[in-house]
Order: sequence, then C-alpha cells, then structure tokens
Amino acid sequence: MVAEMRYARHPVPANTLESSAPIKVASMNILALETSGEYCSAALWLDANIDEREIHAGQRHSELLLGMIDELLARHDMRLSQLDGIAYGEGPGTFTGLRIACGVTQGLAMGADVPVAGVGTLVAMAEAAQKERVVCCIDARIHEVYHAAYERSGGGWREVHAPGVYAPDDAPALPGNGWHGCGNGFAVYGDALRARYEDQLSEVNSDAHPRARDIAGLAARVFLKGGGRDAALAAPLYIRDKVALKTSER
Repeated sequence: MVAEMRYARHPVPANTLESSAPIKVASMNILALETSGEYCSAALWLDANIDEREIHAGQRHSELLLGMIDELLARHDMRLSQLDGIAYGEGPGTFTGLRIACGVTQGLAMGADVPVAGVGTLVAMAEAAQKERVVCCIDARIHEVYHAAYERSGGGWREVHAPGVYAPDDAPALPGNGWHGCGNGFAVYGDALRARYEDQLSEVNSDAHPRARDIAGLAARVFLKGGGRDAALAAPLYIRDKVALKTSER
C-alpha cells in the first residue's frame, strides 16, 4: 500500500492550554512523536501552532519517522537544542511501535540535552475528540481491546477507567450516558462494545487514532509544570505481558 502523507498546520485548541498561563505554554517549542499503531506522525508545537506530518505507515515506522522529523525541523529552521522538550506516545499500542517512539525520543533528547514526556495514547484520543465524556477502545488483537474512559475536568481529564486490556464484552462499566466512543476497537468489535454499553453511547468515531499533534498539546502542560523527565527514564507503557503474537493471532 502506498503511504498516505498529510501535511497540516493547526491552531492550538484552547483546551490544550493551561488557562493560568496560555502565553507561556504557546511559546514553548515541543517535538512530539506517535507510532503506536498503523499511523506514524510527528508534530512541532511552535508559536501557538502545530505543524504535523502523518503517514499511514503500516509497519514502516522505523523507516519513516526520522525523515519526517528532519523535514519538520528543516521547514522551521529549528535545531533540537532549541526545543523545550520532546514528547512521545507512551502507549498502549503495538509493542514495536511503542519502542520506536520511545527509542527515537531518547536518542534525540540525550543528544540535545532536553527533557522528555510520555503521553498516553488513549488520553490523546480523548483530547482530539473534544467531548466531555470519552471512552477509547483500540484493537489489541487476540480478541481484546485497549480501553480507557475519561471525563473532562477543570480543563484537563479525569480518569474514569485507567488504560487496561479487556475482552470487548467484558469492558468496564461506564457511569451515566452521553459517552463518545472512539478508536478502531469500535470498528473491529463494534457489535460487542455497543451491546456492552447499549444506549450510553451518544456517538462513535471508529476512525479515530492517536496523533502527534494531540500528544504535543498534552505534553505542553507537563513541560510547563516542570514535569519533563531525563531521557534515560523514558519508557513505553505496556499493559499486556504477552509481547509476541503467533501468526494465527495477528
């Protein structure tokens, strides 16, 4: 399949900024990487805008990511040392994809001596949904989904259910109604998930996936509060012990 390439410059959504200091956040320079699924994306948060490149990579993330980063930096005449931090989608997601984003982040950040921040892929999807209540489900293969649920609270997100892995018909119960469902778990296991949540779902976007632009927006809050970490401490978020799948399980 020919890779799909998208170039986009996006104004920063208001709710990705801390209301107490929007100017300070907007002026930060952040590189964000996301390779947890079939898409590969890189984004620069610069001067209250996000410039993003996204490719439907399949399993070619390691071939494509560094070139995307180089192109973004060159387009804005930026050096890594000018960044305030580098963020990556920490998971959950595919094991190989998570290791790629984390490893590239570590290598770049160590060389440039800048802090890093891991951002959950599911909460990044919630951020992109722009809804008050979001339940995120990503296909985890072997008849399971990576699942999390969030409610908007004070400009950020409150975990109703932390990221976990479940059989679709055993997904955690949700309180009340008005939930927005997102992620390809609803495409692969739509019948089971809709049966599980019945009339609690107001709408579903099964095409939603984690993107670097949303990783960048959430990471800005982390870096503003001094929450960036040393690159050596960066690690993927694995929520399943079984790393390798048999061919019959893929």
